[in-house]
Amino acid sequence: MDPGIPVPPSLYGGHERLVHMFAEEYIRLGHEVTLLAGPDSYCSGTTYTFGKNDLNRSGLKKSLELLFVWSYLKRNAKNYDLVHNFGRLLYIVPILNHPVKKLMTYGRPITSKWIDILNKLPNQNLIYTACSDDCIAIGNASGVWKTVYNAIEFSKYQLNPGFSEDLPLMYLGRIEEVKGTHTAVQVALKTNNKLLIAGNMESEHREFYNQHVKPYVDGERIIFLGPLNDEEKNRYLGQAKALLFPIEWEEPFGMVMVEAMACGTPVIGYTIGAVPEVVDEGVTGFKVQNIEGMKSALNKIKSIDRKKCREQAEKRFNVNKIALDYLNLFNNE
Repeated sequence: MDPGIPVPPSLYGGHERLVHMFAEEYIRLGHEVTLLAGPDSYCSGTTYTFGKNDLNRSGLKKSLELLFVWSYLKRNAKNYDLVHNFGRLLYIVPILNHPVKKLMTYGRPITSKWIDILNKLPNQNLIYTACSDDCIAIGNASGVWKTVYNAIEFSKYQLNPGFSEDLPLMYLGRIEEVKGTHTAVQVALKTNNKLLIAGNMESEHREFYNQHVKPYVDGERIIFLGPLNDEEKNRYLGQAKALLFPIEWEEPFGMVMVEAMACGTPVIGYTIGAVPEVVDEGVTGFKVQNIEGMKSALNKIKSIDRKKCREQAEKRFNVNKIALDYLNLFNNE
C-alpha cells in the first residue's frame, strides 16, 4: 500500500482501512501475511514500513518509495504465493513476469494508459480487480479484469431495527459538489426532515460549502457534524431514517452505503456509478434519478425492514465473503 496514510487509518482513509481488514482476514483464514505500507502501519502478521505519511510529499520521495518497493519485491517475491497490490501499479514492474500470483486492485477510477503499456510486456499470473462493474467498464483497460466489491466488518456495526418518522436523514461523505451535499440539503428542506451532514472538507471545496450548504446550516433542521470517527459514524448512521447518496459522478463504489446498511439504515442513491450494483431495490434502499425521486422514495422508506437490510448487505459485502472472493480468483482457475 502507498505511504501517505497509515494502515489502518486513524480517521480518514477508506482504502487503507480495506488493506488492514483484508490482511487480518487472510491471517484469520490461516495464511501468513506481510504488510508493506507507510509509517505507523501494522497488522497481526509481519509489517515493513517505508516512505512518509504525507499526502503532499514530493515527487522525489515517491520515486524513492518506488525504488524501495522494487528492491523488496525483487529480493522477496519467491517467498510469497500471492502479492496483492493496493498501491501504485508501477510497484509490480519487477515481478510482472515472475511466477508469483499477482492481484492489482483498484478502488478508484482506472487510468488505462500505464496498464495498457505494462500489459504489452511479458507477464504472467496477473489479475486486475476493481470494486464495481461500472469502474471496469469506464476504465476500459486491457488485461484480465474481475469485479470484487469492497467490504466492511459487519461485526463493528450495530443494527438499529427501530423506525420513526422523527429520525433524521443523513449525508456522510466529502463535502463537495460532485458528492451532492447541496442536493441532500434541498431534499431535507423539501420533505420537512432534519438532516445530519458529516464528512471532511478540503480547502478547494470551501467556497462550494459557503455558498450552497452553510446558509442552510442552522443547528436545528440542518446540522453540520464535521468528520466522524468509526464510533460516531456507527452511532449517527444507526439513528438515521435513511442515508442520502445523491452523487453527480461515476463513484467506483461508495463504502458509506454499506456502512449505513450494516446499521439497518437504507440508502437512497442516484443511479450513477456503482449505486445500481450496491443497492438492492426495496431491500437495502431505493435507486432514483433526481430530487423528485428521492422525495418519492422517502415516502416508501418505512417499508424497508431494517433487519433484512443489514442481513442482505452482510451476505454481499462482509469481509469474510469478499476476502474469499479475492483468494478464489486463482484457486478456481
